[in-house]
Amino acid sequence: MWTFMLLGLLCASASASAIQARSSSYSREYGSGGGERFSHSGLQLEGPITAIRVRVYSFNIAGLQVRYGQVWSDYVGSNLGDLEEIFLHPGESVIEVSGTYRNYLKSLNFFTNNGRYLSFGKDSGVIFYAVPLDIDAVLRFISGQAGLFITAIGLHWDTIPETTPATAEPASSVAGPRGGV
Repeated sequence: MWTFMLLGLLCASASASAIQARSSSYSREYGSGGGERFSHSGLQLEGPITAIRVRVYSFNIAGLQVRYGQVWSDYVGSNLGDLEEIFLHPGESVIEVSGTYRNYLKSLNFFTNNGRYLSFGKDSGVIFYAVPLDIDAVLRFISGQAGLFITAIGLHWDTIPETTPATAEPASSVAGPRGGV
């Protein structure tokens, strides 16, 4: 009898571990690709995403930079066009991402758990829409490919560890082309 109880507890523990492991997911790479690969993997350990910078030029997403906690990722892409910067509120997270692409990313739209819609670029081309597999997961980091413009973006989702401090600046930010803030 004790053997069966021990076996039952062991199976339940393994199932709980498997469920926990499923909170992490990857929304494939969207875009045509080309250029240098980049990944912000590891930066999510600095904290949740607290700000996003996007450079838009001639209806293309030309550059991208993300702040994790208080640490900015390396800037990827070119310095062409206008730089837009949006800060997330404390405790705010990106829960959905959509956008469009042709040869390059044309638009990026970030939806937050506070109901905000942060929009960059102009919608045209192939539409993509990405959400995490786990309902409690949020955007934790990005990866992709970039050259003169951002040619592809990959979205990595997971839950935020409870030990991570919520660090963000006030919402004094530059609005996107549709007033995104």
